[in-house]
Amino acid sequence: MVDKVCYIFPGQGSQYVGMGEKLYDNSPEAKAIFDQAEKNLPGLDLKKLCFEGPIEELTQTANSQVAILTTSIAALQTLCSMPYAPCCCAGLSLGEYSALVSSGVLEFSDAIRLVRRRGELMEQAALNNPGTMASILGISIGDLEEICKETGAEIANLNCPGQIVVSGKKESVQKAMALAEQKGAKKAIILNVSGPFHSSFMKEAAEEFKKELGKTKFSNPKVPIVSNVTADYENRVDGIKENLVKQLYSPVRWEESILKISQEGCNTFFEIGPGKVLKGLLRRINHDLAVYNIETLEDIKKIQEALCAN
Repeated sequence: MVDKVCYIFPGQGSQYVGMGEKLYDNSPEAKAIFDQAEKNLPGLDLKKLCFEGPIEELTQTANSQVAILTTSIAALQTLCSMPYAPCCCAGLSLGEYSALVSSGVLEFSDAIRLVRRRGELMEQAALNNPGTMASILGISIGDLEEICKETGAEIANLNCPGQIVVSGKKESVQKAMALAEQKGAKKAIILNVSGPFHSSFMKEAAEEFKKELGKTKFSNPKVPIVSNVTADYENRVDGIKENLVKQLYSPVRWEESILKISQEGCNTFFEIGPGKVLKGLLRRINHDLAVYNIETLEDIKKIQEALCAN
């Protein structure tokens, strides 16, 4: 059995049609979470959207965010019947809300309401400020910062060594991609997103979202949580709220967050929710980290077998 486990939660982009269906059918804890989510999302048939799609509707920002949160917490509640208490929690962008539920900062019903509003505000900000995002592979942060100064693009995600995401107006991002490739980047890929997220163009969404946070009850974390904005632990409610506002228009410092956690002696991570994006990132941050995906009951059984054998 391992001494320390960190729970990590995926963000937008990990959605796919069929996610959560096996959990819903086989776990009473997961079923209760999906049913609770639908009660808090009037007018949205969340189960049908997750289980049957269509993918175009599921991928819409306001929908995908609540869908990923719900699937992640459904998996978490199924796992909670097992003896794997975390030493800390973290989540990638949207995944930070799943981490806040896991750490006891937010009730699930409040998280669903906040995330739905967050997605709506981000969609509106993207309509008001059209833009895009791109993943730049194989270039240093220093070089990319210089490129951003020249093009007007902004650093959005520091995911892992050799993978940085930029955000901004379409023409700025395209110029940044071209310059990066000229400077030796291995690849530059436009992401399938609907706007310039984690950039200054989201500040109007952040101002409105701050009002929603002010209406919501937050509790002190029962489990330490690492913030995307600071890549450090934050245990003050006011600090957590402030970081959630800043997170909308600030870079996600994921690589630094994982290094912070692992340097303090936690080398086992449970990626809880749909997809395996985070596992791929952690392997590039530190190949020695053990990462287990938790999305189905079968996943939990595999973890039991693997950890009991160690």
